[in-house]
Amino acid sequence: MSLIADKKADLAGPGIGDYAELEKILPQGYHSLLNPKETQKAIFAAKNYIEENLCKELNLMMVTVPLIVDVESGVNDYLDRDGSRTPIQFHISNDRNQHPIEAQVVQAATKWKRVALQRFGMQVGEGLCTDMRAVRKDYFLDHDHSAYVDQWDWERAITAGERNLGFLKEVVGKIWKVLVGAEKHVQELFPQLNDPRYPNLPEKLTFLHAEEILDLYPDLPRKQRETAILQKYPAIFIVGIGWTLKDGYPHEMRAADYDDWVTPTTSADGKPMHGLNGDILVWNHVTKRRHELTSMGVRVNAETLKQQLEATGQLDFLKFPYHQAIVKNEIPLSIGGGIGQARTLMTLLRKAHLGEVSVTVWPQILKDMCAKKDIHVLE
Repeated sequence: MSLIADKKADLAGPGIGDYAELEKILPQGYHSLLNPKETQKAIFAAKNYIEENLCKELNLMMVTVPLIVDVESGVNDYLDRDGSRTPIQFHISNDRNQHPIEAQVVQAATKWKRVALQRFGMQVGEGLCTDMRAVRKDYFLDHDHSAYVDQWDWERAITAGERNLGFLKEVVGKIWKVLVGAEKHVQELFPQLNDPRYPNLPEKLTFLHAEEILDLYPDLPRKQRETAILQKYPAIFIVGIGWTLKDGYPHEMRAADYDDWVTPTTSADGKPMHGLNGDILVWNHVTKRRHELTSMGVRVNAETLKQQLEATGQLDFLKFPYHQAIVKNEIPLSIGGGIGQARTLMTLLRKAHLGEVSVTVWPQILKDMCAKKDIHVLE
């Protein structure tokens, strides 16, 4: 495959995409450190710790969150800019089709949360956290991608003056502190998780711009760049995902109407960069692969929403009530993100597969492949 084709393929969405390839990737000689009963206890110990401490660190409160939304609201998440991952849509006939509703299953609660800040009367510095469930039917189902998604989706109201890189890093640092604390917490309860084969998360996170990582590895596609940088720094936050880099491609596709990836910023050594968003990635010592835990960012304002929609050819989105509310400054400026629950639990509990910590559907070929390697997915 040529370099250009390789880079294009790398943007096509998550998942390995081939079960023969996945069979080579799943770890050899794996055995879970926790039995099924212990695993369930550890899952809820970690969940409770993370929810309680996220709320404490970021001044959030837990709120209810929708599983389905009205199509006309425009609040469902499209996850990327090319429309390749579409939500499940269904018709609710309601009153013998006199008052029907076209509904969609949520893919993420990103837009809903920002509106909810206002609905729940959140002031600047206050926010909300949700135990969000979603369905993303267009994923290739491998060891760390599932059609069923669970996230701690959170959002916090901010001032215009907080729309900057320093504030973003401060918030990311607080989230990292919670994840490191959760790892220590579950190891106190289950000491067998403190296994020298699987080093703990580093106390500090390394911040790098997508533009800096491309400079380091100009010839590598995005996933290979991430793998390479994680050999140097086992936990990183990549800033500015969505901005088109100098090789002509963004680090990864990002939707135009939630995170801000166009705002100019500067790197630690003073070089001009872009974006007020990013992802936390860690090196997974069980699977020996890159592992994304959370995606987050300062949200678009009226100006950057228009810039990003224009850049992606989606100005027609401005007709939706949600987008109009941003343009008219009717909903709060905010920062927010989604922390993958199953992904995080897989890391903390030293699991080789998402299916060991969440119950969903998997094809028989994957279940058989996993069983041969002593990986037992929940059903």
